[in-house]
Amino acid sequence: MIIIPKNYVSPYGIMDTERAIKLIKDTFETTLARALHLTRISAPLFVKRATGLNDDLNGVERPVSFEMKDAEGQTIEIIHSLAKWKRLALKRYGISLHEGIYTDMNAIRRDEQPDNLHSIYVDQWDWERIITQGERNTDTLEDAVCRIVEAICGTLDELKWHYPQLNTQLSREVTFVTSQELEDLYPTQTPKQREDLFVREHPTTFIVGIGSALNSGQPHDFRSPDYDDWSLNGDLLFWDETLDCAVEISSMGVRVDAETLKSQLAIAGCEDRLELPFHKMLIDGELPFTIGGGIGQSRLCMLLLEKAHVGEVQASIWDKQTEEICAEAGVSLL
Repeated sequence: MIIIPKNYVSPYGIMDTERAIKLIKDTFETTLARALHLTRISAPLFVKRATGLNDDLNGVERPVSFEMKDAEGQTIEIIHSLAKWKRLALKRYGISLHEGIYTDMNAIRRDEQPDNLHSIYVDQWDWERIITQGERNTDTLEDAVCRIVEAICGTLDELKWHYPQLNTQLSREVTFVTSQELEDLYPTQTPKQREDLFVREHPTTFIVGIGSALNSGQPHDFRSPDYDDWSLNGDLLFWDETLDCAVEISSMGVRVDAETLKSQLAIAGCEDRLELPFHKMLIDGELPFTIGGGIGQSRLCMLLLEKAHVGEVQASIWDKQTEEICAEAGVSLL
């Protein structure tokens, strides 16, 4: 279900929007790379299922899969994200300590429920950086978050110089709150309602600790057990004045070490994954300690350009009702 805000009018038409999208992407990825010491690399659109490299996200999404002519009997999957692939790439490419990589990640998430913010097509900057074992802590996480926020706000400054009609306002001051603290503050609300209530008052917020069960017995949200450390991860949210709600721009975290991997797989009932090649390498200490995440490209463009629907900044497929609602409201889908 989509909702177009009353009296919504985009300040820029399709071609100005397309030019602005390019400016945002060019500016942000350059700034991000400089801030986190990242080098852009090429990334796959699909991987073999048997490698265990595809990401299960919340643990229930079904990947799009197929077989190729010269590899019969081997299932190939369109990626959901590149969290595990990037960690392996850091080892394969010989990346140094405190250096990292980023990619333009394109994915199909067939089970996504399309709405104002969601599409079955996902585009994001996926990044990963090598750290030491001793840097697997909240200081490292918070430092990376603040660098990303500064890159986003710097991109907005550049954008508004070129597009002065924009009224987007973002705060560089990040409020860090744990998912348990949110539940304690708003025990009768849903996780999404908690986010909206809190981010309305703290317009740039990072929610720490997503995946583990809270005191209520339920997690704030689900996370696959084999890439993020559930105690050292989280979501970066900004308040979106156009949609009047909190918008998640990035999900990121310090990645699991061997012990955390085994513990989280046991909790999730997925211990069979320990037999997969990637997981064996991690258990055997063959992969670097890392921090990484994904930053939504279309989401960021929506936020900075004051757009009401992701289809205004991304070409995808929409149901007939969405097309009709947008047409009636004068919203131009790409």
